[in-house]
Amino acid sequence: MRQRQLIVMLKEPHPGRVKTRLGREIGMVPAAWWFRRQAMSLIRRLEDPRWRLALAVSPDVTVITSRIWPGHLPRIAQGKGDLGARMVRLLRQAPPGPVMIIGADIPGITRSHIASGFQALDAGDGVIGPAPDGGYWMIGLKRTRSVPSGVLDGVRWSSPHAMADTIARLRGLRLARAATLQDVDTAADLAALR
Repeated sequence: MRQRQLIVMLKEPHPGRVKTRLGREIGMVPAAWWFRRQAMSLIRRLEDPRWRLALAVSPDVTVITSRIWPGHLPRIAQGKGDLGARMVRLLRQAPPGPVMIIGADIPGITRSHIASGFQALDAGDGVIGPAPDGGYWMIGLKRTRSVPSGVLDGVRWSSPHAMADTIARLRGLRLARAATLQDVDTAADLAALR
């Protein structure tokens, strides 16, 4: 069986550079602090021998310079482009085998969510984890064939259409749906966690 790869997309948690929508409502420093704490908790929860965990970091220089993210985990530069271009690059560059990409701002992700996602990839071509706002918290592909470079072009990111656009771009693949999980973009999202 090929190695399962889980990639967590992260930004260096500097005020004004991460969770800026949330920061406009609660302050940039508290938003960056929340993201750092949330991401570290997520990383600790998701380390598991059933998959290889890697961190896709931004800005790219933090592959080498970051002292925030755990040093024992592999780091990959996200690179340039919109979210779709960066995710496609990660999907294409991952070692052979099933790969899933998640964001770090979803407090509800558990190991069982990840295990279920990989089980879905055993049976189908892809898996997507919906978010209530029309986006998604996870995308995974079996990768039995190469991922086309522009497969996520034209997706309306940060909109209620992001998941529907992505599914339309992946037509022809057998896609499973994972559990719906809430990401944190606003103060209301943060309050809903409590």
